[in-house]
Amino acid sequence: MKLVVQVPCLNEEDTLPLVLSSIPDSIPGIDEIVVVVIDDGSTDATVAVARSYGVTEIVRHHRNQGLARSFTDGINHALAIGADIVVNTDGDNQYPQERIADLVQPILRGEADIVIADRQVGLIEHFSPAKKALQRFGSKVVNVAARTELPDAASGFRAYSRESLMRLNTVTRFSYCMETIIQAGNKNLAIASLPVLTNAKTRESRLFSSTRQHVFRSGAAIVRAYVMYRPYVIFGVMAALFGVLGLLPYARYAVLAATGDGGGHVQSLLVGAALVVMSSLCLMLGIVSDLIRTNRSLIETNLEHTKRARYDILRVPQTAAIDSVSYEAGSIR
Repeated sequence: MKLVVQVPCLNEEDTLPLVLSSIPDSIPGIDEIVVVVIDDGSTDATVAVARSYGVTEIVRHHRNQGLARSFTDGINHALAIGADIVVNTDGDNQYPQERIADLVQPILRGEADIVIADRQVGLIEHFSPAKKALQRFGSKVVNVAARTELPDAASGFRAYSRESLMRLNTVTRFSYCMETIIQAGNKNLAIASLPVLTNAKTRESRLFSSTRQHVFRSGAAIVRAYVMYRPYVIFGVMAALFGVLGLLPYARYAVLAATGDGGGHVQSLLVGAALVVMSSLCLMLGIVSDLIRTNRSLIETNLEHTKRARYDILRVPQTAAIDSVSYEAGSIR
């Protein structure tokens, strides 16, 4: 059983030593632990620090590509070198790497495909009350979209089984956290949660420049992922809403016409007609979106088979030596 711990980094030369030194050397049930550092265009000594700590598996971006792309490239590299389980942590040392052993246990026991650490947001001192409320609200929205019950959907400290990674595909460039949960929930993957306590804050987040930007981008990622898998729900509700609202002006006109006062209220018919047209458009959009969803499902199935064929071939046998020192965003050296 091979565990790959991937560490996305952007100028983390100061905190990376804390991360690498706290990753367990051995875990019961795991035969091999490999650390992969994803350098997302760092301009400091991040790569040199990683190599000084014995890291030989490094994914390098010459320019900043974003967290989601770093996650995806790290996963592709982990699968290529034969990972059975992949744990994602961060280079800023916000997560307790010593809990990796606990994080992978539900997967080793066959109880879960994905395990997400619950940071227990209410206990994080540097989070403002507003940020805590937003985190809880965001998790509830994701749980509705994914049909899950996770207390901390935004946590990036996670463990994935090889099987789950074959079925997940990241589209957004902002953050993979919300999207992968919605995908996993709609693909009926088993997701577990593990309470942890985060480490002390080392720096400000580089994922977003303000809370408003974070809310907007996260909301857009949630809506986009939800529409991909359940478009009929959104467009069906909108069609029903506009349909009901469109009938009300017609009902009003009918009542007025019955009392002999309908001639002066033609605007009710116009408003009703506009709303009914909008309802029809939503219905048609729902049908088209559902066809696109079906096509996406077929493409994802084909992509899953492609992944299995590719990574099963690339998977290094137990007796073979691993001779890889660098992975440059899509190609293995």
